[in-house]
Amino acid sequence: MTGQPRGVLESVKDSIISTMKGGGDIVNTVVDVVSGVVTNTFADAGTMGTSALTALTDVIRGAIYGVRAVGSDLGLGAKGILIGVLRGTRETGQATFETISEVAGSVIKQTAEVAGDLGTATKGIVEGAIVGATELGLDVEEAASAAASGALKAAGEIGSTAVEQVRKVSAETVAGVKVVAKEPAEHAPTIPQTP
Repeated sequence: MTGQPRGVLESVKDSIISTMKGGGDIVNTVVDVVSGVVTNTFADAGTMGTSALTALTDVIRGAIYGVRAVGSDLGLGAKGILIGVLRGTRETGQATFETISEVAGSVIKQTAEVAGDLGTATKGIVEGAIVGATELGLDVEEAASAAASGALKAAGEIGSTAVEQVRKVSAETVAGVKVVAKEPAEHAPTIPQTP
């Protein structure tokens, strides 16, 4: 890893900590910090391709670490991350849903890294996707489903307990939107075959 991603991680974490010391709402703090860093870091990239999404992991990790350091709710932090990324990228169309899914997966992995509640994080991710999609004029059900699907895919890489925590939230109605997560084939419930 180069020095730049670590710098981004520390910058995001420190910004969240210092802003919250002065008092404030964790969702708005995370949104402001993440959207600012995403806008500045990826302004020249133009799209959220694979390399940009890899770099974005450090932004997400820094935000999760910052939220954890100030003792705030990781679900609210996850919501702020999703909204912040969408505001920072301002993409429209299919790439946005792909971005939502990738960001959701990264948030789940980073939440697991700090032993956070994956169900709470999933709910926050979906809420953030709904708010962000509304702001951008995108289909909120598709955005919510993309977020839940990305979370479920990442949970599958973590383990069966993670899958169950995420799956529970992924089958609910969140903020008035029915969430329909697409199960990765390797984690979909199986139907016994009759001989």
